[in-house]
Amino acid sequence: MRRLIDHARTFPARCGGLGRDLKEFEAGQRPSVMFVTCSDSRVVPTLLTDSGPGELFEMRTAGNIVPPYDPDAPTSEMATIEYAVCVLEVSDIIVCGHSHCGAVGALARHEDLRTLPAVAGWLGRHTLAGGFPDPEEFGPDCEQPAQRHAVAQLNTLRDYPCVNRSVLEGRLGLHAWYYEVHTGAVQSHRPSTGTFSSL
Repeated sequence: MRRLIDHARTFPARCGGLGRDLKEFEAGQRPSVMFVTCSDSRVVPTLLTDSGPGELFEMRTAGNIVPPYDPDAPTSEMATIEYAVCVLEVSDIIVCGHSHCGAVGALARHEDLRTLPAVAGWLGRHTLAGGFPDPEEFGPDCEQPAQRHAVAQLNTLRDYPCVNRSVLEGRLGLHAWYYEVHTGAVQSHRPSTGTFSSL
């Protein structure tokens, strides 16, 4: 914690190294991309994309889950997506899953989460339609389940009225990515083939 505090104290003096004058943000933010990913500390969107302040609008959830749109039960995630699309008018949304994901692993392996009731409730509400492949068929990195899961979250996004409208009008692109935390490699989903390949 001491190191974080020291870096926070010296941040104003280090801003020049970012190549940006942060005073430009007084007028607001204009990110062009929304980046939806897991809360996992090993996944750092700005490092993956070499982005600076103001370039990415991030939303992080356990398991990079996008909850279904329900106007009668709004959530923080729903509000964040709506704001990104309707107010910030982002041109693209990336849903990025990752290897060795604890949330996806728990779903895929049907792990007992009774000692983590909030986690169990969150994951249980957003299980993948059709389930996951047999746990014996994927390794500890959970590549196949994590990739399927990222695409499923992207499909959930399509059901948001603001997202659906913007996609149909050609103002918004949707992308599913997969990040390998053990190699640093990033792959993108190819809708034409249903597979992931290098960017």
